[in-house]
Amino acid sequence: MDTKAYWGQIYETKAVTDVSWYQPRPDLSLALIHAAETASDAAIIDVGAGASTLVDHLLETGYADITLLDISEAALDTARIRVGMVAARLTWLVGDITTIPLARHHYDIWHDRAVFHFLTEPLQKQRYVEQVFHAVKPGGYVIVATFALDGPEQCSGLPIARYDAASLHGAFGERFDLIDSTNETHHTPWGSEQRFIYCYCRKTVSDASMSVHESA
Repeated sequence: MDTKAYWGQIYETKAVTDVSWYQPRPDLSLALIHAAETASDAAIIDVGAGASTLVDHLLETGYADITLLDISEAALDTARIRVGMVAARLTWLVGDITTIPLARHHYDIWHDRAVFHFLTEPLQKQRYVEQVFHAVKPGGYVIVATFALDGPEQCSGLPIARYDAASLHGAFGERFDLIDSTNETHHTPWGSEQRFIYCYCRKTVSDASMSVHESA
């Protein structure tokens, strides 16, 4: 399957408010980002940003160093148009999170709501985790949300992997300390419920456990 074309078609044919993951205000994501108590110049990356309103609310609270990454350029275009002139000061990346080059130790906060659970193959998961370890600063924060064990088995017609707090943190391993985990019941635009699990982690300060790929 051509993943880029698949998601591009979704964003080209559906309104932002007509996708199941739409949130007028991503309150839990914002609360976890603010809990990090980083400065307003903290570097934040939103993985699978799509057309999410998270960037709007981050800008409102004073954050400025924001990277938005998605496989769909159409999705990012929607967000870019919506935020207006400030878009020129943000970083927009189009690509697959498992393969796109990212700067080493650049981000203070990594946020992902509902990308990781689309990675169902072990190699995909491994590459994702290595990207996080590579791109997040030592001591930086990682916020990842997926469908919970009692959540849907598919999203947008695609199979997903479901997690609880232990298995989600376990996918990242000892290089990330679990600070907290939270369940969320998300209400879709048409009123159905979806159960999510959020893990709030911190990358270990030491690079002693750096992977072979990192040290090469």
